[in-house]
Amino acid sequence: MEPGNNTRISEFLLLGLSEEEELQPLIFGLFLSMYLITVFGNLLIILAISSDSHLHTPMYFFLSNLSFVDICFTSTTIPKMLWDIQNKSKGITYGGCISQIYFYILFAGLDDILLSVMAYDRYVAICHPLHYTVIMSPRLCGLLVLISWVLNALISLLHSLMVLRLSFYPLVQIPHFFCELSQVVQLASSDIFLNNIVMYFATVLVGGGPFAGILYSYSKIVSCICKITSAQGKYKAFSTCVSHLSVVFLFYFTALGVFLSSGTTYTSHSSTVASVMYTVVTPMLNPFIYSLRNRDIKEGLKRLYWMPSIKDQLY
Repeated sequence: MEPGNNTRISEFLLLGLSEEEELQPLIFGLFLSMYLITVFGNLLIILAISSDSHLHTPMYFFLSNLSFVDICFTSTTIPKMLWDIQNKSKGITYGGCISQIYFYILFAGLDDILLSVMAYDRYVAICHPLHYTVIMSPRLCGLLVLISWVLNALISLLHSLMVLRLSFYPLVQIPHFFCELSQVVQLASSDIFLNNIVMYFATVLVGGGPFAGILYSYSKIVSCICKITSAQGKYKAFSTCVSHLSVVFLFYFTALGVFLSSGTTYTSHSSTVASVMYTVVTPMLNPFIYSLRNRDIKEGLKRLYWMPSIKDQLY
């Protein structure tokens, strides 16, 4: 194969999860089910929070944003994969691939930073309860979300522009079900040293920064909880963090799997499996974690169900 300039490329080929024809209906049904559960579950969380005045607090404001981002995150990759399976197609246009890279990085980064912001919210609620409403004002909450969007939009744009400068072979086969940044970069025919530097720097900034913020917030939370004398008070304070801690563990555990597997070899099957956990399973489980472990969300969902307008639509 002779190296070709990226301006001549019309499309990439996505090899998907498996090339075995008999497995395609199973993969289609499985991912369609998970996608619908993800969208429906997160949409319920958003509707419950927006319709219940009891949930109009900073904690649930950030949670509704997280649910919205999870819907967008999953919608970046899964509908395209389902379309390809249904139509027995593997092609994705050059522009479509760049767009998928942009939005995938955007929403993954937003997930990361929002989890860090939610950890800070728990820190203020537990360690500074008397000043909580003053510190976590609507203005600050809106500003934190706005900064998260702007920062990740700029980082995603940088990555996309860095891919645009690369040259590729005339036929590029991506061993994945979507255009994952590191896989696309590794398949370039031109020098990728600068791209790798930018990728690792962005990983430290967007991944390491929020994670360090989460560790710091929870170190302060643990310190504050240890100072509480009653066992019931300790349990009540810690119970407000259980759902968030579960989501944080799930998010970073799968993200670490993606990072480590992508660093071995770009044809690694483990990288694809880790990406499935990260892009599909984690957003799907988030609504269950918050609805099962959070009494306020449970009550909000009940009130949403018994709303007259909802009942009229259901029956």
